[in-house]
Amino acid sequence: MILLSDLQDKIGYHFHNLDLLQQALTHRSYLNENPQFTLGHNERLEFYGDTVLEDVVTAYLFHNYKDKNEGELTNLRAALVRGAHLAQVADKIQLDQCLNISKGEKNDATAKAYITANAIEALIAALRLDGGYEVAQRFIEDFIITDLEKIIAEQSFIDAKSLLQEKSQEKFSITPHYTVVSEEGPDHNKLFEVAVFIDSKEYARGIGSSKQKAEQNAAKKALDKI
Repeated sequence: MILLSDLQDKIGYHFHNLDLLQQALTHRSYLNENPQFTLGHNERLEFYGDTVLEDVVTAYLFHNYKDKNEGELTNLRAALVRGAHLAQVADKIQLDQCLNISKGEKNDATAKAYITANAIEALIAALRLDGGYEVAQRFIEDFIITDLEKIIAEQSFIDAKSLLQEKSQEKFSITPHYTVVSEEGPDHNKLFEVAVFIDSKEYARGIGSSKQKAEQNAAKKALDKI
């Protein structure tokens, strides 16, 4: 367990209004178990932080990647702001150790990753409100955009479904379609298997924790065969 002062040391900024930081780290589930907590949960901050994050990332990509077209810039931005990446950022700064969440959510790895990703957005809003735009911008550049070159090198920003559709149109003049083959597990932890077809031929199957992830994984495999 780390203290709020440790978290502030890690991100290089100390809040004037600690209530803002505390609220940014509070999930709705915590209030159910702690009705005496008066600051409220972080969903409004999350809403604001999402906008600040998109704005900073968009401006950075526009000014620093002049060789990229609109589609490439959009995919790069999506890779930087997606929940899975923000959850990794949260792990780096040990944000999860400062979160106010219910015991049930704390013990659910999938839910916890989703909550910590959202808390990063709430933290960005808190930084913007407490220290101004440049403070939030510095955090985003130092902890989120810093992974950009790695993302480009690994090509993890590529939208496999869009690329498969493009190649399928070029080669067959047909748009791929996806079918859920199976889904297993409880609602909060489902696993989907999806097949991708071009015309009536099945090209590949993918598995993921959501239909969208399963479709992306199926598309990646299909690209190797098309």
